[in-house]
Amino acid sequence: MEKLVKFSTYMIGLISVVFLLNAVITKKFEILKEKGGYYSQDVVTIKTRERQLDCMAMNIYREAGHEPFEGKVAVAQVVMNRVDSGQFGKDVCGVIYQKSVTMDKVVCQFSWFCDNATRARPINKVAYDESYAVAKKVLLEGFKLDVLKEALYYHANYVNPRWNLEKIGVIGNHIFYKPKDKR
Repeated sequence: MEKLVKFSTYMIGLISVVFLLNAVITKKFEILKEKGGYYSQDVVTIKTRERQLDCMAMNIYREAGHEPFEGKVAVAQVVMNRVDSGQFGKDVCGVIYQKSVTMDKVVCQFSWFCDNATRARPINKVAYDESYAVAKKVLLEGFKLDVLKEALYYHANYVNPRWNLEKIGVIGNHIFYKPKDKR
């Protein structure tokens, strides 16, 4: 009889621990899901992150490969600002490779992409390596230039697109803009 009581007590304790552990784990998963943790649909795999780094590095190289460090960061930051805005692509590559059709003409967010330069390998390895290092700094470490926290657009200083946007800075050979405040 004493063995039966010990066994019953042991089993009740074990079942209680299993139910308690299950409740705690379920609650933790619910909290992670609410916060967008790894249990959500927005999981970023290593393969996805590497693709984003490649997209960002190529965009920096094509847009600002011969610019100073700050110029490269500025181009990358515009991409990240666009991702965060929700007005452009959903991720880095989506923003960079975004196209639209206006009056039967294909328009790319970044001109090099429409120029079919996507398949061309970088010619200047040093400039590409610098671009890749900046891509890592911006994408993985969140490095930013305070003056460009709202920048969504830029163009080279030798063109004038006549945008109705607010100019917020000039870095290297690029002029940066944000949408005008709607007051």
